[in-house]
Amino acid sequence: MEERKAPKQKIREGIVVANKMQNTVTVRVDRRIRHPQLQKVGTRGKKYYAHSENNEIAVGDKVRIVETRPLSKLKRWRVTDVIAKNTR
Repeated sequence: MEERKAPKQKIREGIVVANKMQNTVTVRVDRRIRHPQLQKVGTRGKKYYAHSENNEIAVGDKVRIVETRPLSKLKRWRVTDVIAKNTR
């Protein structure tokens, strides 16, 4: 039998926009897109709910999140590390 390889987990980086829930932060991940006809570059964003073990992540922090098994109705991501703290 062949050995099964674990699926590669998706990794995203974004800014924390809310931390009002218990053990959960809302992370906004922005990506740059180019319009096919106009060739203008724009920014599109998406919000993800991510699990944070201890509630020490503040709004404005830049974090790295990784895809994981479903943790609740909307949570499928987990915060792995804080890249940069908010300076305000």
